[in-house]
Amino acid sequence: MRAVVIDGRGAFRLERRADPVPGPGQVVVRVRAAGLNAADLQQARGDYPAPPGWPADVPGLEIAGEVERLGPGATGVEVGDRVMALVGGGGHAERIVVPVELLLPVPAGLSWREAAGFPEAFGTAWDALVIQAGTRAGDRVLVTGAAGGVGTAMVQVAAVAGARVVASVRRPALHDRVGQLAPVGGRVEVVVPAEEGERAPYDVIVELVGGEDCLRRVALLRARGKILVVGVQGGSVAPLRMFDLMLARAQLIGTTLRGRSPAEKALLAATLRTAVVPLLAEGRLRVPVEATFPLDRYADAYARLAGPGKFGKVILEP
Repeated sequence: MRAVVIDGRGAFRLERRADPVPGPGQVVVRVRAAGLNAADLQQARGDYPAPPGWPADVPGLEIAGEVERLGPGATGVEVGDRVMALVGGGGHAERIVVPVELLLPVPAGLSWREAAGFPEAFGTAWDALVIQAGTRAGDRVLVTGAAGGVGTAMVQVAAVAGARVVASVRRPALHDRVGQLAPVGGRVEVVVPAEEGERAPYDVIVELVGGEDCLRRVALLRARGKILVVGVQGGSVAPLRMFDLMLARAQLIGTTLRGRSPAEKALLAATLRTAVVPLLAEGRLRVPVEATFPLDRYADAYARLAGPGKFGKVILEP
């Protein structure tokens, strides 16, 4: 099979690798599409290694494809099933081995590219907003960097939970598209970063950008509010006025999915399977796709991922 590989200098190249063989409780998935994420670029820089049990030099955290082969004891799926999954790495290849408990069904009518952009983005959003922050109807939620793959998922999950959503997007050209993410009967207000304070106070702030000024948003929180730190592409070090945090009786929550234990990942997959995939199947959630590239144009795909002005996901199609 072909796979994108990270070489020792932090660059990507396309290589031939042996087809994977499933172990007990695993399946081989023929990858039809795979999402790109900031973690892929961080892994290439040496900042975010793959967890044990996943390919150390092949990026890719979310895939969609067909079950091609069953390992011993793999139950609940059949060869030919359309599946998607959040994986620990190895997704940017033509085939991958996945534990059966991580597989999610692809709803009928959903394209491969949309399915490939779902597991990481919406898994992160649901876990952060619903499970960790307890977002509920009537909350005011600010999502920074709201036009990207995870950002568009955060906006929709918050809106589906009944929150009043303010989406912060630097590029005005993207505002209308982000505003259209609102579910039927819902509303998403889109602002530039300088206007965030005018819509305060917030019950939940989702930080997807990072940078040295990001924690000043503590001042925008309502009492007992929460800041979720999910992305730090704009910088991973920021000063914090701790007295502001104390006065607001606020919570600062950092979260990531990749390094969690197999049991934690299986539990999240079960939650997505029962609570979130049905929303996708009903059309209450959607996966915006910015661009799609064939596997041999991996360099163009990663360049688009790293570039500005994206709306939604960048996808590889092996």
